[in-house]
Amino acid sequence: MVNETDIRLGDGRTLHVYDAGGPAGSLPVFWHHGTPNLGSPPEPLFQAASELGLRWVSYDRPGYGGSTRRPGRDVASAAGDVAAAAYSLGLDRFAVVGHSGGGPHALACAALLPDQVVAAVSISGLAPFGADGFDWFAGMGDGSEASLRAALAGRAEKEKYESSNIDIEPPFTAADWAALGGDWGWLGGVAMAAAKAGPAALIDDDLAYVGPWGFDPRMIEIPVLLVHGRQDAMVPSSHSSWLARECPAAELRLLPDDGHISVLHHAGDVLAWLHEIARSR
Repeated sequence: MVNETDIRLGDGRTLHVYDAGGPAGSLPVFWHHGTPNLGSPPEPLFQAASELGLRWVSYDRPGYGGSTRRPGRDVASAAGDVAAAAYSLGLDRFAVVGHSGGGPHALACAALLPDQVVAAVSISGLAPFGADGFDWFAGMGDGSEASLRAALAGRAEKEKYESSNIDIEPPFTAADWAALGGDWGWLGGVAMAAAKAGPAALIDDDLAYVGPWGFDPRMIEIPVLLVHGRQDAMVPSSHSSWLARECPAAELRLLPDDGHISVLHHAGDVLAWLHEIARSR
């Protein structure tokens, strides 16, 4: 059973927090959700986490679900929200895992909360926009590129884009659609629930991805695992490859046959990696 609570932050915002619980001594793992999703922890991974002694915790990013919107937020702001959620739950040591747009937010915690975060995982995650020697849009599907280029043009253009009712099918592979038709159909449910509230939080997310992140991933010193499918056209695997080249503590795993969603079939291996890292630190 997942317990849900609202906490009041110092700036007056509400943060909606989830805790799946676990046995005494379980390592808490903060789940950072994608765009647009709610922050509920990943049900398809509950059993694997339990078997490894891991405890899922998470939160709705500002503007999603029960969390107050924070227009103009950057990626780095996730570290402050996670620190507040951890304090409210009495957690002083935890790992972070992010999928898709959650990847950069997990990396923010790794960079800015090194005394609390023991390890970080980014799955199908983005690299910073404007990174040296890196074509950020190369290999990206038409819909993803159009949406993020609108964000690059500024808030007004992004809002106009989201209100234009453009319906472009996401660049998912056959393996992605098969995953969504199975256990990872859970992702479709949280995405639909998030979308019902309108595009405001999605707009804030996309503006944050293409703007200054508020931290440099190259400053991360704790263990980081980057996992990406080579067939991903939502966020091309070149993003994780760039991060792996620039982050001295990062390990890269590229899955040759997977896309943006089907790569999550390997999340059990990711949790096993977290378990081993936590035991060694």
